[in-house]
Amino acid sequence: MTSAETLVLIVEDEPAIAELVKFSLREDHWTFRTAATVGEAWEFIQQQPPHLVLLDWMLRGESGLRLLSRLRADRGLHELPVILLTGRTLDEDLAMGMDSGADDYVTKPFSPRELAIRAKAVLRRRGDSQHGRPLQVGPLALDPRSCTVRVGSEPIEVRQAEYRLLKFLLCHPGQVFSRAQLLEQVWYANGTLDERTVDVHVLRLRKALREAKSLLKTVRGFGYKLSAT
Repeated sequence: MTSAETLVLIVEDEPAIAELVKFSLREDHWTFRTAATVGEAWEFIQQQPPHLVLLDWMLRGESGLRLLSRLRADRGLHELPVILLTGRTLDEDLAMGMDSGADDYVTKPFSPRELAIRAKAVLRRRGDSQHGRPLQVGPLALDPRSCTVRVGSEPIEVRQAEYRLLKFLLCHPGQVFSRAQLLEQVWYANGTLDERTVDVHVLRLRKALREAKSLLKTVRGFGYKLSAT
C-alpha cells in the first residue's frame, strides 16, 4: 500500500482538532475524510472502509466507544485499525479503551510527531497480522482472515482483547514473553498499563479456551507462552 492509497477517517466533532490531526500526518500524503458523529462515521465506513480510524471518545451524542464496539462486532470490519484520541487520561480510561478493542490510545493534547509515529506503527502491525495464513498450536487454530478461533472442529468465542493476545502468542509458539513485552506488543502500551492487566486477559483467555487452556502456560518468574509441549 502506498501513502496515496491510505485512507484515514477522522471521527472528531471539533473542527480545529480534526485539522490538527491532518496537519500531524501531512508528510505521509494520506487521504483524509472526517465525520462528526458515530452515525456519520458508520455510514461512511459502510460505503468505503478506511485503512485507519482516528476516533474521538467524547463525541457529542453517542460515545466513540459505541462506534468501536460496532466495528469489533462486525465480521467484515473486525480488524479495522482504530486509534482513540481523547482527553481522558486516567489509567482506568486507558484500560477501558484498550479492552474495548482500540489498537492504540493517544491523549489530548498530543504531539503531532508522536501521533504520526503511532499511526504508522498501528498500520504496519495490523498489516503484518492480516496477511498471514491460519495459525495453529495443537488443536487450537486461529484464522486472521475470518477472525475465527477453533479448538478442534468446535468454534469458540473470544473477546477482542483476548483475541489479539491469542493471535500474538500463536505467531510465536513456544516463545516466552514477559508481561511488559506483551503490553508493548499486543496493546502497544509502553508502560502506560499495569502489568496485572496481562494476568486478567490470560485468565479470561484460558476460560474461553476451555479444554485447550493447558496450551497457555505460565513460566514462573518470566511470563507466558503458548505451547503444545
